[in-house]
Parts: sequence; C-alpha cells; structure tokens
Amino acid sequence: MKIIASVLSMLRPVRFLVVAFSCALLLLSSAFPAFAIDSYQSDPTEATTQLLDIQRKTDEAAKEPPAGLEKVEKESNKGLNEVQGDADINKQKRPDNSQSATSPEETVKNLLEKVTGK
Repeated sequence: MKIIASVLSMLRPVRFLVVAFSCALLLLSSAFPAFAIDSYQSDPTEATTQLLDIQRKTDEAAKEPPAGLEKVEKESNKGLNEVQGDADINKQKRPDNSQSATSPEETVKNLLEKVTGK
C-alpha cells in the first residue's frame, strides 16, 4: 500500500502538467476557429450573374415543350450540358484536365512500396 502511495505522490507534478496541458489545448482549440474570419470573404454578388443566367435558361426550358434532338445537341455542344453551358468549366474535373491524377489504387500501392521499401 505504501508503494502505491509513494508512486502517486511522485506523479503529482506530472498530473499538474497533464491538467495544464489539457486546459491550454481546450483554450487554443476553441480560439483558433475565430481566425478563419480573416480568410477570404467572397462578395455576395460574386458569380450571381452566372447563376441567374442558368436559372433563366432552366425556367425557359421548363416552360417549353420537350426540345428536339437537334436543339439539345446544339445547346449541349456549347459546354458541359444544355443548361449550364460552360459555367465553371475550368473548376470541374474532366478526363482532359485529369491526366496527371493518380487513382486511389496507385496511391495505396505507392504508399505500400514506401513502407515496405520494395
């Protein structure tokens, strides 16, 4: 019993450090999300014109009878699809801009080769 008491008395400074570290961690983890406010703030009207144009085309398409094949092909060839056109085409992943991408299988294989050294 004396051994347990002596071990606990030796751990008293360590216990204080653990409590102090935990309090500091809680304080810092709750304070850092506030720093995100200084990051980029988008303009509320940014990209609104694209969205309004897409909405207008969608409303027009909904009011008209089903489009014929020629009209759909003509509109679809302008961009990604009939309604969206080429809006944000550079932000989307496609086969022609994803040639250098690695598949998850290749990523895991490379990781395993690094770990095993083979």
